[in-house]
Amino acid sequence: MHELSLACPQEQVELLSDALEALDALSVSVEDADAHTDAEQALFGEPGMPAPRNAWERSRVVALFSGAQAAQEALALLQAQDFFSGCQVLGEAPLAEQDWVRLTQSQFTPVAVTPEFWIVPTWHEPPAQARQVIRLDPGLAFGTGTHPTTRMCLRWIAAHANTPALGRVLDYGCGSGILAIGAAKFGATDIDAVDIDTAAVESTRYNAQANGVQLRSGLPDTAQGLYDTVLANILATPLRVLAPLLCAHVAQGGHLVLAGILERQVAELQEAYAPWLALSVADSEDGWVLMTAQR
Repeated sequence: MHELSLACPQEQVELLSDALEALDALSVSVEDADAHTDAEQALFGEPGMPAPRNAWERSRVVALFSGAQAAQEALALLQAQDFFSGCQVLGEAPLAEQDWVRLTQSQFTPVAVTPEFWIVPTWHEPPAQARQVIRLDPGLAFGTGTHPTTRMCLRWIAAHANTPALGRVLDYGCGSGILAIGAAKFGATDIDAVDIDTAAVESTRYNAQANGVQLRSGLPDTAQGLYDTVLANILATPLRVLAPLLCAHVAQGGHLVLAGILERQVAELQEAYAPWLALSVADSEDGWVLMTAQR
């Protein structure tokens, strides 16, 4: 493969990326040209918030081509276009052959939830101190244990192992199914894991089977009746919308466990859930919080 690297002003990034794809680039990525400097900029968004800009003020656009000739022909065509004004060629070179599978796997290592509870990719051996393990590889759905919101939910589950809280459990917005699997590992015997994304539903079924646990995975209408614990690790805006639905599934004496919430969003979540349940902060990590309530 051959790599073509270009510097591009923010307003031309989308047009340049589309042109590279039309010129048979195998992939196109956009990076902050000022990354790892004092001028580095963060671009992020969240449901209910204004959309982030689609590029940085100074962006680096990297395109991969099948060979040198394809890259050079694409560059010649791009340089003849009016929209290429202001862009700059940073480099063009063959890309060294790599074991991409091994490289990708090297980025995912075992994750500690507690000193004895670990999430371990299948290509790693569990740590010697691990007494409980979830086997999970990166896939199409959210939830590998690397994000603080997932770890906080799993810590809550581990703290309630083999208690009535882990009787009947609902994992709403299950993603990879990691929370439902965690609940099963710690004693839950009746588990529904639901998501609006069919890829997440299939991922949960696969991961449950790989971990040797029993659960039901399906679309949201799979969730029926009352649960001892309702888990939802989504984001603040959908959690606000879902307040009446999620609370309606919490049994008397049951628990509601919510994550995907930033510290600055605590008050608005408490207000949204106040007609049904009194939420409080149960855990926090890296600016994220876990909020819980009991009926």
